[in-house]
Amino acid sequence: MVWKDGFCFRLDDETKMIQQTARSFAEKKVLPLAAKIDAEHYFPKELIPELGNLGFMGAVVPEEYGGTNLPILTYALIVEELAAACASTSIIVSAHNSLCLSPIVHFGTTEQKEKFLPQLATGAHIGCFALSEPGTGSDAAALSCTVKKKNGEYVIQGTKNWITNAPVSDVCILFAMMEPEKGNKGICAFVHEMNLPGITVGKKEEKLGICGSPTASITYDDVKLGKEHLLGGELEGFKVAMHTLNGGRIGVAAQAVGIARAALRDALEYAKERKTFGKPIVAHQSIQNYLADMVTRVDAARYLTLGAAAMKDRGEDYSRQAAMAKLFASEAAMEAGVKGVQIHGGYGYVREYPAERHMRDAKITEIYEGTSEIQRLVIAARLASE
Repeated sequence: MVWKDGFCFRLDDETKMIQQTARSFAEKKVLPLAAKIDAEHYFPKELIPELGNLGFMGAVVPEEYGGTNLPILTYALIVEELAAACASTSIIVSAHNSLCLSPIVHFGTTEQKEKFLPQLATGAHIGCFALSEPGTGSDAAALSCTVKKKNGEYVIQGTKNWITNAPVSDVCILFAMMEPEKGNKGICAFVHEMNLPGITVGKKEEKLGICGSPTASITYDDVKLGKEHLLGGELEGFKVAMHTLNGGRIGVAAQAVGIARAALRDALEYAKERKTFGKPIVAHQSIQNYLADMVTRVDAARYLTLGAAAMKDRGEDYSRQAAMAKLFASEAAMEAGVKGVQIHGGYGYVREYPAERHMRDAKITEIYEGTSEIQRLVIAARLASE
């Protein structure tokens, strides 16, 4: 299936070139590894230097720190192309950029940027984002990981859960509670190296989908951080987290669009080849209805995602649009995954075909970086305040 580019968005020549580069790389280098990545829970380490050379690992980083400083719309297109080949690879790149690099770019000091960004931008180092905890998913104000000031240092104690990229990360964005009586106003954010004394990364989680994206807990046992690790100022952690997640939703929405595209692509190809009652199943109205619903939702999700990205590029308030894009795109991806399996019939339920992988990969987009329930709360709250 040849995807039609542009839609109502007029992409300039440079953006089209980058999109085509991402698509070519995804089809030639990523897609052939996708089944292995999923089946073996394999982290595609051999792809990281190439992704770095293409500028994708430092997409949100200013050029003076070794990045490519791409518009968010262009970045969204890159994530989408990677996800259409392999959801695991796309989230490795997206989490690295949106959740680790972005907060350093926006809230880091000059010293922090000079120290961390150059190696992160090339992919020589990988980054992660440690907000979620065993007992606190969507409720950031209920963090139990604590930070206490002792002798001019910040001492961290606690555990973070479900941290994407944690087993392979060199740098982490950490959130810890300093003054619990202040709720979300009592949180601090830090940027730190992962090889500090007292940091332990747990075993890799056995997950339903995105199996090549390694996820694990991080435990902090009296880890000492200096003032140079504080990100965005003392007690400004909640602001850092919300700003980061707000932008990160565009990346997850783009990933969801890519997964939905893959489900549609594979279902359409199968429907043209598989014959029942003397004709390809694509000629049956029930299958046509499935495909029509899938492509309509994919296109609508893409419009919402690129629209939110364009608003962010223009410096407009995009929080509602980003939440809408993530909500709609993730649910579109899940629906496309389920219908893709249904179109494949029995073959959709076995690993020989990628249909079941798309369905499994799609589910997480409804959960991480804010569940669908949280997105609805964000959308309604923003709508009420406009």
